[in-house]
Amino acid sequence: MMDENVIALTNEKGDEELFEVLFKFHDDSYGKDYILVYPEGSDFIENDVDIFPFIVTVEGEAGVLDVIEDDAELAMVEAALDQFIEENGDQ
Repeated sequence: MMDENVIALTNEKGDEELFEVLFKFHDDSYGKDYILVYPEGSDFIENDVDIFPFIVTVEGEAGVLDVIEDDAELAMVEAALDQFIEENGDQ
């Protein structure tokens, strides 16, 4: 059974990659849910790692992740990430 804090995503080559969930949040101004993930096993506190933000849409019992294409929306998500790191950086 997979940890609920780990998700599997399929890359452009069709290979499955595992990512850890950094955090999820809802933004009322956009009316959307977001998830930020990073490669499983990476230490994002001690090392520079890629963090990937997605829009989450629930379809039935599954969640669908969409790329954020709007620059203002992406800036809002980056601000949420900055706030998360500021609040949790010393832990």
